[in-house]
Amino acid sequence: MGNPLNNITRRDFLNGVAVSAAGGAMLSPLELLAGKLGSPYPPSLTGLRGSHAGSFEVAHSVARHGVRYPFPDKQTEPTYDLVIAGGGISGLAAAYLYRQRHGEGATILVLDNHDDFGGHAKRNEFTVDGKQLIGYGGSQSLESPSAYSKTAAGLLKDLTIDTDRFYDYFDQKFSSVNGLGRGLYFGREHYGSDKLCRTIFNGYSDSPLQGDMAAAIASYPLSQPARDALTRLMSSEQDYLQGRSLEEKIKLLQTTNYTQYLHQYTNTPKEVTDVFREQSRGIWGVGWDALSALEAWRWGSPGTKTLGIEGGMADDGDDDEEPYIFHFPDGNAGVARALVRALIPQAVPGSTMEDLVLARADYSQLDRSRANTRIRLNATAVDLRHTADQGAVDVTYFHDGTTRRVRGRHVIYAGYHSLLPSICTELPHAQKAAIDSATKVPLVYINVALKNWRAFDKLGVGNVTAVQPELMHSFGLDFPVSMGGYQFAQNPEQPIIVHGTYVPALPDSGLTAIEQHKRGRGQLYEMAFADFEKKIVSQMSGALSGGGFDAERDIEGITVNRWPHGYAYEYNELFDDPSFGPDKGPHIAARAQLGRISVANSDASAYAYVDGAIDAADRAVNEQLKL
Repeated sequence: MGNPLNNITRRDFLNGVAVSAAGGAMLSPLELLAGKLGSPYPPSLTGLRGSHAGSFEVAHSVARHGVRYPFPDKQTEPTYDLVIAGGGISGLAAAYLYRQRHGEGATILVLDNHDDFGGHAKRNEFTVDGKQLIGYGGSQSLESPSAYSKTAAGLLKDLTIDTDRFYDYFDQKFSSVNGLGRGLYFGREHYGSDKLCRTIFNGYSDSPLQGDMAAAIASYPLSQPARDALTRLMSSEQDYLQGRSLEEKIKLLQTTNYTQYLHQYTNTPKEVTDVFREQSRGIWGVGWDALSALEAWRWGSPGTKTLGIEGGMADDGDDDEEPYIFHFPDGNAGVARALVRALIPQAVPGSTMEDLVLARADYSQLDRSRANTRIRLNATAVDLRHTADQGAVDVTYFHDGTTRRVRGRHVIYAGYHSLLPSICTELPHAQKAAIDSATKVPLVYINVALKNWRAFDKLGVGNVTAVQPELMHSFGLDFPVSMGGYQFAQNPEQPIIVHGTYVPALPDSGLTAIEQHKRGRGQLYEMAFADFEKKIVSQMSGALSGGGFDAERDIEGITVNRWPHGYAYEYNELFDDPSFGPDKGPHIAARAQLGRISVANSDASAYAYVDGAIDAADRAVNEQLKL
């Protein structure tokens, strides 16, 4: 067999993709550096993180190029009660729940391909002028915890996480007290010059729309007909579907993308729809060109508010929606660290949710010999197969430049779901097809450490949304959370993290959401850190220059958390059966138990939130304990 990786480009190599398959597999120098030498404290690493060099090359060689790694003739280590492939929140929760239900003496090995635990729940740290800054590089917040299942809520309680305390720790008045609104940035790439304006669109902020809407629209660098059309759209009380029945309206909205609806039924030109097309990208991974007009109605978007369809829609409980405040300074890395502390107390000191914040994890404690629970990083599972008597599962994994084999009486796969068919040939064809019906949503979370936030203060903005963005479709000051001795910046002279989001998509291309996700993932793999850095600096400089921002002077560090396999795919009614959701859809068949192998990840829940990951772990553990 020839080397299947001969066609890898130099750009791929620079991003850490290069792996040689000749005579077995061998790590690239970058992977050896990241995996064998490692870092004593991964959260402090900057540059290109997330799916970093050394974390994905082996998996890609299997899934993309069909490389088969040698199956060791003998076990290279003892048999465990449970082996888990994937050390994200779902995998760690599975370890915790299994031990809780099986007994403290259970032996558990968790394998993860990254140099840090937590999966997408990643912690980023900086030190600026002697002050520690803590940010999140992935899974962001605990969304509506009052709606969690009994198991998910109970797990948080076991971990000493009391979500009610965030009402004290999250400063909900930070924006209003500091006079920070939301900006709308028109970049010179599309509009000839850089211009930061006041937005007229609602967003995830505690600050209401301010001032006169007409004045704001007049400032937008649009043609006069476009400004007039935007004004009409924002102020209209017209039922644009008048004459249709309730059922006809709902069906039309459900089967028409919002951009098309605005063009066809409200006579709104593309110059206007381009302005707010990307508002949904941070939630759904695509713009309004790939989401239904009915979803836009759920958001209360312009042109949908007066259609009179409320009586035909089920009550979604939005009136009781909780504030978006349940956030550790490091996001849901706080949950991952709490799980690790519960599993391996020596690894994370402390006993409360507050002392998690400043605790420094001791990575040398994760994989101690003779410990009942072990977490092995830089270890990629490449083969899962039942033993001849079906009484256990052999797991082959790649670690430290070689393949190893461990046996588990039970195995839970908690990694990227689409990789499973490539490493478990026992899967039935129908299950493989169900897995292939979805994909991950690519995602980049960017943290920029600033020496101060004077420019934001001077401009009176805390968050910026970009129109037809060069890279980030939004960026702004991090969540104002102070807890456990960690103090969020109190005035513009203090260091702060600016958090940016980039979800690659191909708007107005006619592609489905899944097609855009796959193309977007390819784009991410073609980008080196220098590409990100250049565009981050360009966007921030363009938007904030009026406030005196100077990137060379003000930026202290940048961490780009690149997740080509980011959010779990959630069903999109524009392209999927509208009846599909967490309780119905192909993901049910995709996560089917295969003997002593169960699946636990957010993909298996078709729900990209922490409770979905925990509930999947609960189901997988229960499946295995019944054997």
